[in-house]
Parts: sequence; structure tokens; C-alpha cells
Amino acid sequence: MMSFHRFAIVALALAISTVLLAQQAAPAAQHLDARGKHVMGFDQQKTAHHFRLYEDGGAIEVSVKDKADSENLTAIRGHLPHIATMFADGQFDAPMLVHDTTNVPGAADLARMKSRLQYNFVETPTGGRVDIVTTDKDALAALHTFLRFQITDHQTGDPATPAKRGR
Repeated sequence: MMSFHRFAIVALALAISTVLLAQQAAPAAQHLDARGKHVMGFDQQKTAHHFRLYEDGGAIEVSVKDKADSENLTAIRGHLPHIATMFADGQFDAPMLVHDTTNVPGAADLARMKSRLQYNFVETPTGGRVDIVTTDKDALAALHTFLRFQITDHQTGDPATPAKRGR
């Protein structure tokens, strides 16, 4: 049985390591936000990203947090159609720049299988969405890998399991 003294030491060590991990994560998130603003053209703190996994594909959604924020709303609506076109052409440079890596999971496979996916921009009241659809199981797997990485790196908390579209 662990003595109270040992328990206290373990608890203190756990608390200190949690604080240190949080301090290390904060600069990484700030760098992601700065790169995101540079690449996407809108303030990451004033907007919300969501990455949806669907049984037939997925979606990338971006919206302003304040409906009166016309500057970021315009930037979102300028960026997402461009992303839909770039991804359809197999160009995934933007996510690589935002995430500061040449190995965004799923991106190389999506580029290779570009003809098996459809990307469509849809304007929403507070921003926009890129709907992504495929009937190819390999392209679907690559897309879900890509979107799960986005969910994790952007810390959106979105579900990592596919749902039916429209729910």
C-alpha cells in the first residue's frame, strides 16, 4: 500500500507535469494560429473551424464567432472556394503551411486520388463550408485520415467517427 508521503509526491509530480505540458502546448497553438492567419487570411481566434466526417466523405466548415465580423466573414468566403479548387487539383500546400509539416496525414493520398473526390464550396450565414464527397473506399479512408488530423491539430473536439450527412 502506498504511504501518504509517496502518494503526495506522485500527485505533485503529476500536477507539475500537467502544467508543463499545458505551457508547451500554448506556444504550439499560437504558432498554428499565426500560420493559419497568414495562409487563410482570417483571424483564427475570431473564427471557428469544424471538420466533419460523413459516410460518403466529409466537410470543412469555418464560421465567424461574431455575426457582425464582416472582415473575417469576407476572408472565409474568399478562402474556402480557393481551397475547394486547390484540393480538387490535388494541391494540399495550404494545410502543409498551416501545420508546418510536409506530411499532413492523408494529404498525399488525396492528391493522388484527386479524381475520385468532389469538392464543393457552400456559403453559410456565418461563413462557408467545403463539402467533400466520394464513392471510393480508399479515397474515403484518406479523407477521414486527413480530417481526423485537422480535428486533433486544431483541437476542435469534433467527432472522429463518420455520421450520416445532414445530421
